[in-house]
Amino acid sequence: MGGFSTLSAPKPWRHHHNLSTIANQPTTKNVPSLRFNPPPSRKTKPFSCFALESSKPEAPPLVVVGSANADIYVEIERLPKEGETVGEDAHGKLITEALEGGGVLLDHLSIVGDAPTGHAVVMLQTDGQNSIIIVGGANMVSWPETLQPEDLEVVKNAGIVLLQREIPDSVNIQVAKTARSAGVPVILDAGGVDAPIPPELLKLIDILSPNETELARLTNMPTESFEQISEAVGKCHKMGVKQVLVKLGAKGSVLFTEGEEPIRQPIISAPKVIDTTGAGDTFTAAFAVALVEGKSKKECLKFAAAAASLCVQVKGAIPSMPDRNSVLNLLQTH
Repeated sequence: MGGFSTLSAPKPWRHHHNLSTIANQPTTKNVPSLRFNPPPSRKTKPFSCFALESSKPEAPPLVVVGSANADIYVEIERLPKEGETVGEDAHGKLITEALEGGGVLLDHLSIVGDAPTGHAVVMLQTDGQNSIIIVGGANMVSWPETLQPEDLEVVKNAGIVLLQREIPDSVNIQVAKTARSAGVPVILDAGGVDAPIPPELLKLIDILSPNETELARLTNMPTESFEQISEAVGKCHKMGVKQVLVKLGAKGSVLFTEGEEPIRQPIISAPKVIDTTGAGDTFTAAFAVALVEGKSKKECLKFAAAAASLCVQVKGAIPSMPDRNSVLNLLQTH
């Protein structure tokens, strides 16, 4: 299932003591695979996770153009060797219920009958680390060759557009071109397909967000030390990317802006790491939310670090994404 989605309309940050995360993953049933059609209007629904804040009541939303996968967990003592396989089909109903529970607009959901819903096989080790096999399914097929003007209107009205690489590059390029023409900033999370990012796409984005492994793969350079990471980021700058947000796992994160000093953010330590699945996605999403709300870069990094810290303490990519109240409570103590 891939497509356009938006968070609910901006609202002030308030301490709601009864907010909670999505606690349980829906059960799966045999239903058709799903993909989004972009909504033609900006209707609103409550959003219990990263609800947007702004002093301007009509501030534009954060628009996400990407994939949605049902996670299949396999708890293991070790990773499988070459030739050992694992996996099964996932179903659209699980994702639909989970997204609805998070307040994502599903008014224009469409059925893709010729491809399975995308899914991720998560191999979770006892220390919380993981390896993931992505089966793209409907996320990678059934997109129109040319996105319709009414679809791209959602992008033009965005405050920020968040992209990732589990949908075709051709879709990302069209969306990024539209965003650039409308003056809308674009963040590209480098996670997803193991292939070079098209130069055309790199020149259209404002912030590239890889982890150190993805940065090494994209630049063909080592990223084991801060100096090596800085050199690899320099290569990204030469490719046309002005800002690079590097996620370093237990070593925190760094925002590199061409011509400026890097901004480093240490992790906010978790009492216990249960599952790192989705921590990078949570970090990038939280950073984008804070950025669209007009926070400083340092504030965006700290907000994202707090969100990621809470994420790794819960099993599952969707259930682990924290609500705003939890993030704010953690920030009050750090």
